[in-house]
Amino acid sequence: MTVVAEPSVADVLEKALDGERITDEDAVALLRSRDLVAVGRVANEIRSRLTDPSKVTFIVDRNLNYTNVCVTDCDFCAFYRRPGDQRESYLLPKPVIFKKIEETLALGGTGLLMQGGHHPDLGIDYYEDLFHSIKARYKIHLHALSPPEIQHIARRSKLTTAETLTRLRDAGLDSVPGGGAEVLVDRVRKIIAPKKTKSDEWLDVMRQAHRLGMSTTATMMYGHVETLEERVEHMRRIRELQDETRGFRAFISWTFQRDGNRLEDLVPEDTRPTSFDYLLTQAVSRIYLDNVPHIQSSWVTQGMKVGQVALGFGADDMGSVMIEENVVSAAGTTYRTTRDELIHLIRSLGKTPVQRDTLYREVEVFA
Repeated sequence: MTVVAEPSVADVLEKALDGERITDEDAVALLRSRDLVAVGRVANEIRSRLTDPSKVTFIVDRNLNYTNVCVTDCDFCAFYRRPGDQRESYLLPKPVIFKKIEETLALGGTGLLMQGGHHPDLGIDYYEDLFHSIKARYKIHLHALSPPEIQHIARRSKLTTAETLTRLRDAGLDSVPGGGAEVLVDRVRKIIAPKKTKSDEWLDVMRQAHRLGMSTTATMMYGHVETLEERVEHMRRIRELQDETRGFRAFISWTFQRDGNRLEDLVPEDTRPTSFDYLLTQAVSRIYLDNVPHIQSSWVTQGMKVGQVALGFGADDMGSVMIEENVVSAAGTTYRTTRDELIHLIRSLGKTPVQRDTLYREVEVFA
């Protein structure tokens, strides 16, 4: 049997700097190498080629979780409540949603990231009515409904994915967030979320959205039961769809948050991803995903200091001020920030802070 030698880190990084696409084997070699400084340096160089190296962007928006009622029972989720939980389940009424939007706009926000559980009683009519109501009242970008939510709405309403997306778009949906991807490998999904959207289904929702002219983001939630090879397989599925559609504008990865959910028992304490693991994985994602324009730092799960450091390891965007966040905080992580703090952190790196909108258009430059 012929044993194929693993690519050397130096060769892989030289290939990337020469503009050649790295392979899955190359990416695994980088992750396994633990050579954070060398990998990070190349990731930062590629970031500088793809986006203005003098600027770092961020957005002011609100992560509004309109319901926590969900029938999908994901083991990693500490946020959801089962239908019939009278004490802790909720569905926000329109006046509450409107008030949250008004607060967001008053703080200079431009977008609403709206996601929730797979509520068994909510079909397409609910979302059409809600989106029409929002758009009739407010000038705000609706970045809403992850692929699993869209699939749930389609099934609940007996519609195809394309029909569902078309009706949601016509009602006011502007773009689709990349939630619910976790790791796009069905072996992993069967362990952590057996009732949830399969890998091909998640990708097909995004494909259909892209075909309708809608921009989306892609995410990865890792550091639980996946292997390094499966982490790279996830990135490959994203890269392949991006080759096909060019519809992803950004990639955001974060580590599994273990508190208050059933999955923590399956993930030994000593395998919990460190800040080193996070920075290395992000750097590799910047090198591997050569066709995705932006890489977003995840200060929400890593904390502000690591989020800032991540800007030297391939990220060009600090993500959202996130006026409100309920899902990650339910798992025990409660980092918070303000627009002024983000501006200060970016400036302290010698970069120009730029507030952007959801589609990465400049809103305000803080020279």
